[in-house]
Amino acid sequence: MTGSTKATSLPPGPRLPKLAQAVLMLKCGPRYLARCRRRYGSTFTLRVAGMGTLVYLTDPNDIKAVFAGDPEIFHAGEANSMLKGLLGDSSVLVVDGDVHRDRRRLMLAPFTRDAVAGQAAVMAQIAADNIAGWPVGTPFPAAPKMAEITLEIILRTVIGTSDPARLSALRTVIPRVLRVGAWESSALTSQESMRRGPWRSLRSALTRADELMYAEIADRRADPDLARRTDALSMLVRAGGMTDRELRDQLITLLVAGHDTTATGLSWALERLIRHPDVLARAVRAARTGDDEYLDAVAKETLRNRSVVFDVGRVITEPVELAGYSLPAGVMLVPGMVVVHGDDRIYPHADRFDPDRMLGAAPSPSSYLPFGGGNRRCLGATFAMTEFRVVLREVLRRVDLDTTTEPDERRRLKAVIFEPRRGARIRVTAKHAMPPCTEGRAATCPADKHA
Repeated sequence: MTGSTKATSLPPGPRLPKLAQAVLMLKCGPRYLARCRRRYGSTFTLRVAGMGTLVYLTDPNDIKAVFAGDPEIFHAGEANSMLKGLLGDSSVLVVDGDVHRDRRRLMLAPFTRDAVAGQAAVMAQIAADNIAGWPVGTPFPAAPKMAEITLEIILRTVIGTSDPARLSALRTVIPRVLRVGAWESSALTSQESMRRGPWRSLRSALTRADELMYAEIADRRADPDLARRTDALSMLVRAGGMTDRELRDQLITLLVAGHDTTATGLSWALERLIRHPDVLARAVRAARTGDDEYLDAVAKETLRNRSVVFDVGRVITEPVELAGYSLPAGVMLVPGMVVVHGDDRIYPHADRFDPDRMLGAAPSPSSYLPFGGGNRRCLGATFAMTEFRVVLREVLRRVDLDTTTEPDERRRLKAVIFEPRRGARIRVTAKHAMPPCTEGRAATCPADKHA
């Protein structure tokens, strides 16, 4: 790594007690990090109870060095180790080195551009069915509706569930599993804790979820039509190389990583659009005339302006020289996603929601980080962006949304996800019935007569 070595082994940072820093991160993380950057510079050290020593990096050059670093030294799996109790020991998110490389290679097939495009029609139909039940004239939180849509998409396209009884059971149990917070995540590592009252319901939900997952895996292995199935689980079974337990771990990982994140991003998009009437009008025209480029720009700008995930991390396994410091083994390097996305020097007027900045742009992977980076960039990034575009398109084609002058909804941290504090409240003023669009044919979809 480049940079001159300074006498100190760690960058400066606040001297508050670890517990106090943990509370600040939970209650006002973005503001706390922004203050630290102003006071200590682009690199600073936090000591957070339950997480250890964190070195935050907000200079894109330093972030690039981390993402390009030797995966044997920069361990993302170790940084995610608190998730093992939920995801399992073999999850692609919690392993490192050659094991991660091999596991990731096995999981690529369902998330290629062509494979994802083949699922777009299902995504559109699921969104259309849900939107049909939305109330007109009465404000309601969009977040629960987005969660219903994205969960159904994952159950149908990733797990490939078609049995009505099992699908119903998964719709019930999976949301409970996905509501795991930081407190419950820490308990998952202890079987003794999970037998106690406060966590017994979670243990029961996980057991039921595992039963349903293993039943799906068994059905898929025995399915004579396996070769023709397009869901992710079928592709993983066809690829071979994973035991039932390993397949279960990857399915839970895809649920956890791909459900709440996309649902929250879509919720923020609606929260942003109704507060920016000009942008909303352009987005509606784009949805109803097949302008996917503008819808993609709305999605990208939403994920910048309202970062969904707090950050990503790498635990270093040996001393590393970076940002002018000699950093000791064992610290966690954290590319400061929220800080970078809000940096006026990188994104002029960063507080402004402006999809135009993303039109025709290719943001640097070291300054645009919604899906992480390097060899750990989110496997499902293409799936997530396609889902974001398809669902947003169906919403804007099928309903008219009332704009508002109410203050922006504040961010609330749930586990590692920033969600709208009031659930992204919206009001539908009218509905329009029309067939769903599909990827690649948006321009030929029937345009709304009011477009």
